[in-house]
Amino acid sequence: MASTETPGPVSETAGPAGGTPVKEDGQDLAGLEAGLDALETTAGPTRTPVRQVLVQKVLPPLTAVLLVLVVWQVLVSFKVVDDPSKLPSPSAVWNEVRTAWLQGTLLDYIWTSVSRGLLGFLLALAIGTPLGLIVARVRFIRAAIGPILSGLQSLPSVAWVPPAVLWLGLNNQMMYAVILLGAVPSIANGLVSGVDQVPPLFLRAGRTLGATGLRHTWHIVLPAALPGYLAGLKQGWAFSWRSLMAAEIIASSPELGVGLGQLLENGRNASSMPMIFLAIFLILIVGIAIDLLIFSPLERRVLRGRGLLVKS
Repeated sequence: MASTETPGPVSETAGPAGGTPVKEDGQDLAGLEAGLDALETTAGPTRTPVRQVLVQKVLPPLTAVLLVLVVWQVLVSFKVVDDPSKLPSPSAVWNEVRTAWLQGTLLDYIWTSVSRGLLGFLLALAIGTPLGLIVARVRFIRAAIGPILSGLQSLPSVAWVPPAVLWLGLNNQMMYAVILLGAVPSIANGLVSGVDQVPPLFLRAGRTLGATGLRHTWHIVLPAALPGYLAGLKQGWAFSWRSLMAAEIIASSPELGVGLGQLLENGRNASSMPMIFLAIFLILIVGIAIDLLIFSPLERRVLRGRGLLVKS
């Protein structure tokens, strides 16, 4: 009687016609498992070198600013625009900046407008977010006021300044009313757009797991709609800032103080082009700073949480 032997693991077997050896199933599974482990492995957070940050993030905008200044100075030096009252030199604008700084009014101009803009935006956020959720989730309300919100979003914010002055007078309440009327529709419509883009599978999965009512909205709808909501917030801030500038330019009063919009209007009344350029630059700088300090980090965090942030 022949003895029975259990064959040990064989690493390779001859292929057809003595060709290339073929791996056994056990080794195939081991290789597949190693590949899956490599896919699941994520690299830990690495600190970007300072030189790379300077080259990729700081150098391009500085180069653009330097190029604008060079072109500006060339236009002035070669008298492409002969009248200095139409195009002041960079040094004249810098002297205006220096004068405002020495007088202690430069930061006051900025803070007056920034404080109004941020407070008005927070109020618009508190109103636009629940309004957007209601419009997105209640069909009857959406049919009733959805088109109105779209129409208000397309209406120029400067159109609200005259009625707001007549309703509320020349005070900060008038400024906040103009900001709200300009920003709330954008925030609400952004959230509605984000909710509309939530995959129905997410909503069904949330209900299956027991998320209903406010829990469903907080844990399922809002996180899934976050990209569209964030886009609405950015647009809402842009409308807030533009609405405020329009209100400050049109409605001037000693009780309101001098913000950036009023500084722009003062430059026009004084026929001072350096002051006008100063106001324009400050308005631009504040808008860029808010985007870089608030909205860009939020956007990167959202993209990183969804695995969409490409590291260059």
